Amino acid sequence: MARLFGTDGVRGVANEGLTAELALGLSVAAAHVLGDANAFAGHRPVAVVGRDPRASGEFLEAAVIAGLASAGVDVLRVGVLPTPAVAYLTGALGADFGVMLSASHNAMPDNGIKFLARGGHKLDDALEDAIEAHYRRYGTGDETWKRPTGAAVGRVRQYTEGFDRYVAHLVAVLPNRLDGVKVVIDGAHGAAARVAPEAFARAGAEVVYTLGTEPTGLNINDGVGSTHLDGLRAAMKEHRADLGIALDGDADRCLAADAEGNEVDGDQIIAILAVAMKEAGTLRRNTAVVTVMSNLGFTLAMEREGVELVRTAVGDRYVLEEMKRHGYALGGEQSGHVILLDHATTGDGTLTGLMLGARLAATKQPLADLAAVMTRLPQVMINVKGVDKNRVESCVELQAAVTAAEAELGTTGRVLLRKSGTEPLVRVMVEAVGHEQAQDVCQRLADAVRLHLG
Repeated sequence: MARLFGTDGVRGVANEGLTAELALGLSVAAAHVLGDANAFAGHRPVAVVGRDPRASGEFLEAAVIAGLASAGVDVLRVGVLPTPAVAYLTGALGADFGVMLSASHNAMPDNGIKFLARGGHKLDDALEDAIEAHYRRYGTGDETWKRPTGAAVGRVRQYTEGFDRYVAHLVAVLPNRLDGVKVVIDGAHGAAARVAPEAFARAGAEVVYTLGTEPTGLNINDGVGSTHLDGLRAAMKEHRADLGIALDGDADRCLAADAEGNEVDGDQIIAILAVAMKEAGTLRRNTAVVTVMSNLGFTLAMEREGVELVRTAVGDRYVLEEMKRHGYALGGEQSGHVILLDHATTGDGTLTGLMLGARLAATKQPLADLAAVMTRLPQVMINVKGVDKNRVESCVELQAAVTAAEAELGTTGRVLLRKSGTEPLVRVMVEAVGHEQAQDVCQRLADAVRLHLG
């Protein structure tokens, strides 16, 4: 039986894989499991519930709230807010846990449920497994659980102050104001469609143009946002703004564009912020945490700037776990998940964009010049399907081919072979100074994978 929880909550096509019944049952299970784990410490539990603007979020939110209240949990309904806002409010309001309904950058028909622990932190795998086990036992109707009645049932309250409280937090943590910085914002028709423009304006920036800021419930991520940068690039060229940011549906990640419309990816953003934080003395242990997929150009730049790197498996949850384990302040992914752990418990796209704007304002430098701290090396990836992925490390012939490729590339290139976690395939990634060399070496290694693991 497949695990319900993925790397970022439970996701599926709303009203098909992700039904109201499932949402209700998982919410009851979360209340019981967290209660059994002493998360409520003998008091009446409170949960913060938020969502992105997807149409399906309306009925799924109702199901989640019904499940929580039926299990005796009081609910603060914050409405449409970003995932990092729900995480922040869970901590700031002293709630026992939080629930976010979103499928992030996925298309509109999908949705998801993410549970957050006290303080706004992601649940660990053991708690997710316990919630799933409880749901499978009780949520199908085969077994019953003792239901509270009378005054013991949960109460539901609208918490309309959440928007202002979150925006105020974003502005308050900035190292300086953004006065004089002209900004274009792509809100992906998502959860930060109102938050991001308001936060930038309050921080002193001039928001010269917005796109993706009119959610209808049906248009989230539709040709806009961090997975569709063409609109942002064009707007930057037209308006000659200083900074363009593109968020995803739940606004936990951010990509950027400079005045010429050139993309500034997650690696470049982390590099800019690492240098700024090192100068300010806030880059704890002088270290940034990134994944194995970060560009070699990023690694070379951080070596030059005297910033240490710790690498994790691909996935922002692994970055966050490493940061929390050792107390690092900055981490993230090439895709734009940037975690500033002093100010947020998860990736926060709006905060990331604001920090970029603060750096522009402080240095008076164009974004293109700041991004030039690193040079992205050409990166080529080939997925080799239908092979025995479990023999990647043990196959002598394949490892010999990898060693030969690494010797050919020297210190200005990199080879990475990753087995998929869900499919019978191996991902071959090669970086080199030139695209042709990267393509050639990658193709040869892909052929070697097919030959020796097929």
